[in-house]
Amino acid sequence: MEDQWLHWAKRLQAIASTGLHFSAADYDQERYAEVGEIAQLMLSALGEIPLQRIQSLVPDFARGYATPKVDVRGAVFDGERVLLVQERTDGLWTLPGGYADVGLSGAENVVKEVAEEAGLEVRARQLYAVRHKAKHGYRPDTRDFYKFFYICEQLQNAPPQPGLETLAADFFPLDNLPQLSTGRVIAADIAAAFKHRDDPRRMTSFD
Repeated sequence: MEDQWLHWAKRLQAIASTGLHFSAADYDQERYAEVGEIAQLMLSALGEIPLQRIQSLVPDFARGYATPKVDVRGAVFDGERVLLVQERTDGLWTLPGGYADVGLSGAENVVKEVAEEAGLEVRARQLYAVRHKAKHGYRPDTRDFYKFFYICEQLQNAPPQPGLETLAADFFPLDNLPQLSTGRVIAADIAAAFKHRDDPRRMTSFD
């Protein structure tokens, strides 16, 4: 669960972004801009991140209604092992996935991500969880995310291969996971994947 101050700062930033986009009066524009500046300073201080970095994380500020970003992740199994990829950015491991691209469905996005990060052709078989990142044990983030998790089925018998954004790709048992990139995935996400794989009738979990 994220810090309450981080939650408030992100809400203020979203309100300022939406207000700047839709308000017509100069007075309102000025006030929303000021609220946005304060929110960005708060996020910078809370995360100990340079202000310029905070601004670059929200390139669509004041360009429409502020909404959460979407992240997709795919669980691919080999017997009692699950596919993980080692991220080039931090050297830690995660279920393959990333930002959802415009123009593709969630399932199409996760198929693309598994191919790009692990070199495997899969199909998305089941959406097993939808999580609001801020409400779980992920590393705190100045951005707001919905995370979509899919059970995926491998379509060919081939070993995983790392892609441009990954250092390695391999299968791991649940009781011997490598160090996870907790901004992307937590152990509970992987454990849930095994439960849904074993019981396809299990309902999709959500916040």
